[in-house]
Amino acid sequence: MEKTVKDSENNSTREDIIEVKNLRKTYKNVKAVDGIDLKVKKQEILAILGPNGAGKTTTVEMLEGLRKPTGGEIYYFGEHVKVVDEKIKERIGVQLQKSTFFKNLKVKEIITAFGGLYEKRLPTEMLIKKFSLDEKKNDYMKNLSGGQVQRVALACAVVNDPDIVFLDEPTTGLDPQARRNLWDEIKALKEEGKTVVLTTHYMEEAEALADYVYIIDHGNIIAKGTVEELINSLEKSSVVAFEMDQKDFDPKTLFKEEVKSVNGRYEVRTNDVEKSLAKLFQYTRDHQAHIANMRIRKPNLEDVFLSLTGRKLRE
Repeated sequence: MEKTVKDSENNSTREDIIEVKNLRKTYKNVKAVDGIDLKVKKQEILAILGPNGAGKTTTVEMLEGLRKPTGGEIYYFGEHVKVVDEKIKERIGVQLQKSTFFKNLKVKEIITAFGGLYEKRLPTEMLIKKFSLDEKKNDYMKNLSGGQVQRVALACAVVNDPDIVFLDEPTTGLDPQARRNLWDEIKALKEEGKTVVLTTHYMEEAEALADYVYIIDHGNIIAKGTVEELINSLEKSSVVAFEMDQKDFDPKTLFKEEVKSVNGRYEVRTNDVEKSLAKLFQYTRDHQAHIANMRIRKPNLEDVFLSLTGRKLRE
């Protein structure tokens, strides 16, 4: 069955630092990654966005050399590579989705140990300062918060001063403030000239960080483009969100536009906010109903994913 891909081309003049053609990974009868193509430009943050189980981690682990592809081609720095060998691994940094450190080692010991795996490495003290770990460098890993552990993981990912940094779900489990602090660290990597490949199921993370986004679902790329291009691809320009106190309220009888409903909260995508509000207010008058928590917003990547798949990113 032919895949439908909503396509927005990346026309950047920067060189492709990674290119993937028809990449596939099959486990028995399960197609974890089903023939994807993607390009990563030099010094950009590229986000692979999708729900859990979509194939994001499998994709980047094949690029990192941690999993062997079933088929397809991988190009690094313009050259076809059959195996991601030590030469390539010296130029990439990896933060795994689940980083497990020895809990009874100190922060500075962990970073030093990771540095010992590479021929070229950055000084431990430099990385400690860079990732604001000065006050924690002599602390044991078991005593760190989630955000601090992720900063250590990021320091280990760049200990070899790589050209490309892979970050697999780097902010999962962090509180909002810790997440935003880590976003600043990721943006700084780009400013230093590094290329970042990021997987995430957080729509707001991709919107905040990514120069270019690939949306993946069931092992297929279903859309690609800049955040602006993807959002502009939606036909409706605004979203009216609200709650209604009537349990038998059916918004589809009131609105011709696209409507979604989750736990008593409704969202209507529309090009005519004034007309949609007029219908809604007329309904409340006719049925003695009440609305609450109304909000009018612009569409986001969550809406893009919903329009393509019929479900939310984190259902």
